[in-house]
Amino acid sequence: MRLKLHVPEPAVRPGGTPDFSNIRIPRAGQVDRPDIEVDAEAIRDLAFSVIRVLNRDGEAVGPWAGALSDSELLEGLRHMMTLRAFDARMQMAQRQGKTSFYMQHLGEEAVSCAFRNALSPGDMNFPTYRQAGLLIAGGYSLIEMACQIYSNTHDPLKGRQLPVMYSSKEHGFFSISGNLATQYIQAVGWAMASAIKNDTRIAVGWIGDGATAESDFHAALVFASTYRAPVVLNIVNNQWAISTFQGIARGGSGTFAARGLGFGIPALRVDGNDYLAVHAVAKWACERARRNLGPTLIEHVTYRVGSHSSSDDPAGYRPKTESDAWPLGDPVIRLKNHLIVRGAWSDKRHRQTEAEIMDTVIAAQKEAESHGTLHSPKHASARDMFDGVFSQMPPHLRRQRQESGV
Repeated sequence: MRLKLHVPEPAVRPGGTPDFSNIRIPRAGQVDRPDIEVDAEAIRDLAFSVIRVLNRDGEAVGPWAGALSDSELLEGLRHMMTLRAFDARMQMAQRQGKTSFYMQHLGEEAVSCAFRNALSPGDMNFPTYRQAGLLIAGGYSLIEMACQIYSNTHDPLKGRQLPVMYSSKEHGFFSISGNLATQYIQAVGWAMASAIKNDTRIAVGWIGDGATAESDFHAALVFASTYRAPVVLNIVNNQWAISTFQGIARGGSGTFAARGLGFGIPALRVDGNDYLAVHAVAKWACERARRNLGPTLIEHVTYRVGSHSSSDDPAGYRPKTESDAWPLGDPVIRLKNHLIVRGAWSDKRHRQTEAEIMDTVIAAQKEAESHGTLHSPKHASARDMFDGVFSQMPPHLRRQRQESGV
C-alpha cells in the first residue's frame, strides 16, 4: 500500500455553513469540582470536557458556582465592556492611520478579565497580545495603553515595542514578545525563581492554540512538571491561529488540555465565554500553585470573533457567519443576562453604562492623541533608544548617540 500524508482540514470553508458539531459541550454545572490536592490522573476526564457555570437561562449552577458577589460580577462586566469599547476605538484609530497596527479581543473578553480577578498583588502574567483585559481589570491607565499604541511622546515603552505589546511590572504584566511561545518557558522560569526564593508569588503563562506547536510550549511543560513550579499555564483556544484552524496545532490529542496529561500535569477545559467559570477555574488553579501543589494547565474554549489583527481579513478562510453560530455565545451578553436574572442589572442600566464607558474611553483616547499619533510630529525621541540598557553607557554608544545628533 502506498503511504499518504494526512493534512487536517477545517470542517467548513468560506461560503459554507458553519459547523461546530465536533465540540462536545456538557450541560452547565455537570462537571464536578475536584479537591485541590487531586492527582492529574484522577481528573483525566476534565481534559476532555468543558467546565461551565452559566446555563442558557442565565443561572449560575453546579459545584463551580457561587464564588463571586453581585458587586464583583458587576465590576467584571464593566471590565469586559471597557475592553470592548477600547478595542472598537483603537481599531477605528488604526483604520484612520493613527497607528500602524492593532489586535482586538472581541469575543474573548472573559478569559483575561475574569482570570485577573483571581490573582493576588505581585503575581506575574506572561501574556500574549490578546490579554489586555489583565491590564484593564487590574486598573491600568487607558491613556497609557493608548499612548503605547500611538508610540507617542508619552509612550511608557518609548516606542520600543510594536503597538499592543504592553509591559507593566507594577501590574504583573511581563513585556509581550512578538516571538511566539517564548513567554511560556519564561513564566515557568519566573515561577521556579519565586519558589527558590521562598516567595509567595506565582506566575501565569498564556499562549494561543496555534503557538502550542512551538517547541517552547513543550519545554515549559517539562520544566513545570519536573520542578512542580508554582505556575498556571493557560491555552486560549479561539479556534483560529491567524488563517490556520486549531486542528493543525492540536494534532491527534483530541484537546489542547490533553497535552498536559503526558507530563503529569492536572489539565482542565473551561468555557472561555463564561466569566464565572473562568474565574472559578482560575481560583482553583492559583490555589494549587500557592499550596506548592505544582502547575495546572487550562484550555479556555472560546472564539475569535474579529480578525486576527488589523492586517488580517478572516473572510478569506472562514464563513462570514461563523461567529454567529458559535455555541458558547457572547461573554458580555451572558454575564449581563445573569446579572439581570439575579435582579442586579437591567437592559436600561446596561445601555447607560455602555454610553458612560464609551465616553471614558474616548476621553482617554483624546488625551493620548494630544501627545501624538503615528503621523504627527510628536513621537518618542530617537535618543531614548540609547537609554535604559546599561547602567553606565559604554563609549561606543555615547559616540553613536553623538553622531546621530540626538
